[in-house]
Amino acid sequence: MAKTVVMHEHGGPEVLQIEDRPVGDPAAGEVRINHKVCGLNFIDCYQRSGLYPMNLPHAMGMEASGVVDAVGEGVTHLKVGDRVAYASQPPGAYCEARVMPAAQVCPLPDGISFEEGAAMMLKGLTTQYLFHRTTPLKAGDTVLFHAAAGGVGLIACQWAKSEGIRLIGTAGTDEKCQLALDHGASDCINYRDEDWVAKVKELTDGKGVDVVMDSVGKDTFEGSLDCLKPLGMMISFGNASGAVPPFNIGTLGAKGSLKITRPTLFTHIADHATCQDMAQQLFAKVLSGDVKIRIDQRFPLDQVADAHRSLEARKTTGSTVLTI
Repeated sequence: MAKTVVMHEHGGPEVLQIEDRPVGDPAAGEVRINHKVCGLNFIDCYQRSGLYPMNLPHAMGMEASGVVDAVGEGVTHLKVGDRVAYASQPPGAYCEARVMPAAQVCPLPDGISFEEGAAMMLKGLTTQYLFHRTTPLKAGDTVLFHAAAGGVGLIACQWAKSEGIRLIGTAGTDEKCQLALDHGASDCINYRDEDWVAKVKELTDGKGVDVVMDSVGKDTFEGSLDCLKPLGMMISFGNASGAVPPFNIGTLGAKGSLKITRPTLFTHIADHATCQDMAQQLFAKVLSGDVKIRIDQRFPLDQVADAHRSLEARKTTGSTVLTI
């Protein structure tokens, strides 16, 4: 039996319940993992609220680290005793132990702690596909990144700096802006204090940016389009402020033949070999020191509802983890 966070209905953080659930043995293609630390991400809130509906009841959580306890038939990249970390479907990572598909579970290098592993996989793999798999980016390009002091944002600031890419961030307080600057952002705009669209234009001499990476959604979408240079790329990869409403696709032509995409991490990591390669690139960034994983909040597993409240209230910086 393992303590597991389950929801029986969509709603606020109060719907999250702790239950003892049987773990069982892995079938072919599966592994059993004893978790050490679990990660917290905005997608968890989307699933809980019903923005991303799930069949209920359902266990929660997309990211964790731990030790392999049993290996099913046909699994060749993992063995019992391996340190591992993952960001993967199906949800169910908020627990002491679980059986899950092995393909997206990645061996965790000894130089990376369990806390870092749980805090970095979903956010770090997201950063990897944003910079390497979505649209061509090269040294000298300029990116606008919203929520630059968040979990993905602080990794993205460092990633951009390590590759010679100028990253202009936005955040909601001066303290968060300073945090983004400390992690490699070239500039960071407090969107509560100034017109961030005008400021981006000023910072780029009126040209706009090559790419916008926007996980905020509804509140920033229109402004983000206005920050792009002609032929620029809008990457909308989250909905922290709510879903982007329908819009006239002709707007993209009128604003400079813009491009737009709405990617998800789980499309990018669906292939086993691709997932493992992306993870190796992420691990290399961390082991080299180019990217440091900042964990600013820790909650015991049984305080998961409080963790969700803090995340949704934008009271967090960096990554948040749930301790077992």
